[in-house]
Amino acid sequence: MRQFSAFLLLFLGCISTALAFTTSATSSSTLAFLRPVQSTTLLFAGGESEKEGGAAIAKPKVGVETKQVTKQKSKSVQKRKSKPSDPISRREDEFEDAPLFKVILIGDESYDQAHVIERMCDIMEDMDENRAATIFKQAQQGGQAMCGKYPLEHAEMYKEQLIRSDPMIYSDVEEENKN
Repeated sequence: MRQFSAFLLLFLGCISTALAFTTSATSSSTLAFLRPVQSTTLLFAGGESEKEGGAAIAKPKVGVETKQVTKQKSKSVQKRKSKPSDPISRREDEFEDAPLFKVILIGDESYDQAHVIERMCDIMEDMDENRAATIFKQAQQGGQAMCGKYPLEHAEMYKEQLIRSDPMIYSDVEEENKN
């Protein structure tokens, strides 16, 4: 029974929907109970006549006061602006030069002059053949000669590269200010 009544309601709903969208004229007595009820409602608030327009803007009952506050400019101390030509010094930078170390060529009678001069020019960037020959002669006569002054890492690298030469070239590293 419940299924039948549900079916009947569904059927009547379909028929009323179909009739609402049909354009054919039907008599008022035919299926009058199935027709939707048409009503007109006012879409604006404000009165019965259409001349008044849409909804009125609500006016507050309490008055709104606006105050305009003006402040007087006070004198302020302006900072001295620097000119673009003046450098801004925020701190005093004090740099110390890296300590330099001497690379010393130690003289030995077994050295071949051409080999020592060639290796010194290959290893040390600022060495030329004339200078290398002069240093070689000083080392042979006095026992040792200074090749140059370099930062510690460079001086140690030059010393190691001279010692790794074949045949070996003896050298040493000393501090520049050592007395």
